[in-house]
Amino acid sequence: MTSFRAAVVQFEPSPDQPAANLATVERLARDAVAGGVRLVVFPEMCLLGYWHLRRHTPERLHELAEPADGPLVSRVLELARELGAGIGVGFLEEADGTLFNAYAVCLPDGQVHVHRKLHAFEHEVIASGSSYTVFDTPWGFRAGVLICWDNNLVENVRITALLGATVLLAPHQTGGTNSRSPHGMKPIPLQVWENRDADPAAVEEAFNGPSGRGWLLRWLPARAHDNGMFVLFSNGVGRDDDELRTGNAMILDPYGRIVAETPAPAEAVVTADLDLDLVPLATGRRWLRGRRPELYALLTQRLGNELDPRTARFTDAPVELPGQ
Repeated sequence: MTSFRAAVVQFEPSPDQPAANLATVERLARDAVAGGVRLVVFPEMCLLGYWHLRRHTPERLHELAEPADGPLVSRVLELARELGAGIGVGFLEEADGTLFNAYAVCLPDGQVHVHRKLHAFEHEVIASGSSYTVFDTPWGFRAGVLICWDNNLVENVRITALLGATVLLAPHQTGGTNSRSPHGMKPIPLQVWENRDADPAAVEEAFNGPSGRGWLLRWLPARAHDNGMFVLFSNGVGRDDDELRTGNAMILDPYGRIVAETPAPAEAVVTADLDLDLVPLATGRRWLRGRRPELYALLTQRLGNELDPRTARFTDAPVELPGQ
């Protein structure tokens, strides 16, 4: 068996406190590597905090942003080299005056691979990326990165698999969001989190219910299974401005099976050994070989009802497709 030990992390970042969040990343990365982990996946925007960013002015966002070779990512790269492990972190990137919700995977051989969220909706001045991120790792497999809502659009995961990725890093800040869909996620009252010590059963029930783990299980295993990929799902946990993130950090195998997870509504590191020998004959991999691309031209054609990610995320308008 070709085995590789990876970990996914859930923690509650401090808003606009990159030094404090970096200290948390260092502490948890060291703990994970001490347990034999060689790749540690932290949540989306974990170095800065997430949902509160939508309230900032453009000027403040530019103050908080850093280039991909700035002090924050550079320190994570130093840590990756020191520990001999890969470390993935989310940050607010500025490149040539443009802001991106970005994720840097720092590898022990000195490489840094940066993914820019393809469907950014957090703030009107945070742009969406325009390319996929798939790369070779020092451990003999190809990895890909998709941030949060990128994973909800099935085409993105399929293309990442077609580009050769067998391990997908899927950093999130999700759970407890105010979905426009009548049977989607709904906000969890902040009091549930604030009262967690006195009523731990209530917070566990909420975070593992239909607005947390229950919602994830509607779709996340399918991304792994249908593409024959390991999925490393990391997430925030706890208060995120006026919403609650539900954690539910988990690792799924290429059959969509959960091989490790935590039900704990608290900071946690979830570790699993990935059996890479599962990939070649996984059902999803065989399905990829059975595709008929000549039938799929419609997937690359505009239908005329497309919206930018921010509008699509927040619109209350019903969706009508051509022909309806």
